[in-house]
Amino acid sequence: MKFDAPAGTNPIDQLKVIGQPLDRVDGPLKTTGTARYSYERHDVVPNPAYGFVLGAAIAKGRIKAIDLAAAKAAPGVLAIVTAENAGALDKGKNNTAKLLGGPQIEHYHQAIAVVVAETFEQARDAAQLIRADYQDDGGSFDLRAGMADAKPSKLLGGPADSAVGDFDTAFAAAPVRLDQMYATPDESHAMMEPHATTALWDGDKLTLWTSNQMIAWGVGEVAKTLKMPQEKVRLVSQYIGGGFGSKLFVRADAILAALGARAAGRPVKLTLQRALLFNNTTHRPATVQRIRIGADKDGKITAIGHESWSGDLPGGKPDGAVSQTRQLYAGANRMTATRLAVLDLPEGNAMRAPGEASGMMALEIAVDEIAEQLAMDPIAFRILNDTQVVPDNAKATSRDSQTVGMATKTELPFSQRQLIQCFETGRDRFGWAKRTPKPGELRDGRWLVGMGVAAAFRNNQLTKSAARVRLEQSGGITVETDMTDIGTGSYTIIAQTAAEMMGVPMDKVVVKLGDSAFPVSAGSGGQWGGNNSTAGVYAACIKLRETIAQKLGFNSAEAEFSGGEVRSGRRGIPLAEAARDGSLSAEDGIEYGDLDKKYQQSTFGAHFVEVGVDAATAEIRIRRMLAVCAAGRILNPKTARSQVIGAMTMGVGAALMEELVVDKRRGFFVNHDLAGYEVPVHADIPHQEVIFLDETDPMSSPMKAKGVAELGICGVAAAVANAVYNATGVRVRDYPVTLDKLIDKLPAVG
Repeated sequence: MKFDAPAGTNPIDQLKVIGQPLDRVDGPLKTTGTARYSYERHDVVPNPAYGFVLGAAIAKGRIKAIDLAAAKAAPGVLAIVTAENAGALDKGKNNTAKLLGGPQIEHYHQAIAVVVAETFEQARDAAQLIRADYQDDGGSFDLRAGMADAKPSKLLGGPADSAVGDFDTAFAAAPVRLDQMYATPDESHAMMEPHATTALWDGDKLTLWTSNQMIAWGVGEVAKTLKMPQEKVRLVSQYIGGGFGSKLFVRADAILAALGARAAGRPVKLTLQRALLFNNTTHRPATVQRIRIGADKDGKITAIGHESWSGDLPGGKPDGAVSQTRQLYAGANRMTATRLAVLDLPEGNAMRAPGEASGMMALEIAVDEIAEQLAMDPIAFRILNDTQVVPDNAKATSRDSQTVGMATKTELPFSQRQLIQCFETGRDRFGWAKRTPKPGELRDGRWLVGMGVAAAFRNNQLTKSAARVRLEQSGGITVETDMTDIGTGSYTIIAQTAAEMMGVPMDKVVVKLGDSAFPVSAGSGGQWGGNNSTAGVYAACIKLRETIAQKLGFNSAEAEFSGGEVRSGRRGIPLAEAARDGSLSAEDGIEYGDLDKKYQQSTFGAHFVEVGVDAATAEIRIRRMLAVCAAGRILNPKTARSQVIGAMTMGVGAALMEELVVDKRRGFFVNHDLAGYEVPVHADIPHQEVIFLDETDPMSSPMKAKGVAELGICGVAAAVANAVYNATGVRVRDYPVTLDKLIDKLPAVG
């Protein structure tokens, strides 16, 4: 199905099932421990062996020699695979470093060997007997030290630099100016389920039950890495215990499980141990950001500039911290710049809302700072500088005789933009009027109390997605698509889509996900999964409806599917009647035209946070949080709310505690486990409220939905930091906002 015109009225608009806050269909399986995660597929391989990965002990250099003798002689060992005996391997296009290192070492804890043994304990013990002799070449591990040599680097979907108007002149002339530096640290995904794979070879065919967000991508990457045909590779990922971007691409667990299984001649289970994850897999890279804003005395932005520096391995990509600044606020004169330093730290890559999450940590503090200089309420300042067209969209569009050589600025409108409504709704609901503009004035006993606000912004991304839908002889509906569920509720919203389209109750729908044998979907990432995967199911259902209508003698354009029947006028026939002689199947997908070129599709929100800061100890406590989101049609308010409150929680972690600490001498993340890398726990998170504005976006898809899972984290950290400032009068621009950055600057205890 080609989606190239705005969506009109369609069966989804009935909202009998779609839009309802239904329980997750996979909830009982997960709460009873019967959901089949990749490492727990006891049902698919008999008598598996176990793999254990050994990581490099240096950050950059080479292995001069590796002694496997003692490890091979250890009890239960079946095989040991290193770069010396693995055979010729390629590298996936989405992997910056090789997943099996040697002799060259590209980063600390890069996998250098996998030991396969009868038990996990035997494999682990044998791995400790491997002796590697390294040549340590040192390396570059300090982002600030590498900034001077950083080079321009393209963002995903855009150039490294952008410019509209004359920023330098406008900024110099502005009567009110802000020029500040901000920093965000390296962060880890720290999801509950580690990267894990069960591997089985059947002749030259490989099946991997693996924890992976993007099945079709994964098949291609495994095939490329192992130099085998894609049709010989099958990936299955029914349930994923969190990914946040770390499982977008194939990692060492999948490749080494496959190599280990081939070497041992046995199915192999392998999980990357928690202490290996932080350096072996990907992370959100640290940034240093400079933001300059110039405004007139009435508060209108006249100049806005945002520069960002981040680092990655050679051939890597930058953090896109400047991306939202190109679209979020008005201003005639603007510039952004992205610079990438070469660092020999583990690979930097996508983590929930890559770019906007870190960029808004800086931008939304800067916006508060200039609002304060103007003596304006920070919400009023943001509303004043709202725009309904993309402000950074200069294109040469006219070359007639009167405009030769001149570039004219074309206005790209947003398909929907309710940012002002988000702020106004949240302002009233949160009780913003109780906030004191002067920091440190509001107290509750020993606690200094403050409120903070920030905008939320994340683009809506469209990508092809397909599904197969089948009417069973029982009258039930089966949906098959390689879409994954990373805890987001994919099973549920896909079931709701099929139930709505086919006119059956939810308990008559069976959804099968995460298998490369199924049609290729959008996959899970970039908050594109929900809208695109359900649109693909919608397309397949439209095709199945036509097949059923014709089989039963109805005009497909007039047939209604409701209550388990097909109806037209006074005539109604049970749905199952169409499949009396055998099941009926239809396969189709959604493909997009150019609506996203004619309208900028984005999601918006506003985050409100109240904190308490202990006046004596500088301990910070979140007291309450509110998110107001405008993100198209909400397919299931219950699962969507779950996504947003989870994102809000991650935002609190980014604001107050999360930091991968770099050993700048040896080039690794020191706190590479969940004891040293702190994330929020239940006691850190009090009352959270989420409001979804009533919105449909017909430019997005037949579902009229957009993404929401990453919008929920964008801006949260800045709202927390702004609340801390409002409570204490101490402005922290270097995340995380920890008590040591506050305590010697707090107002005197009265």
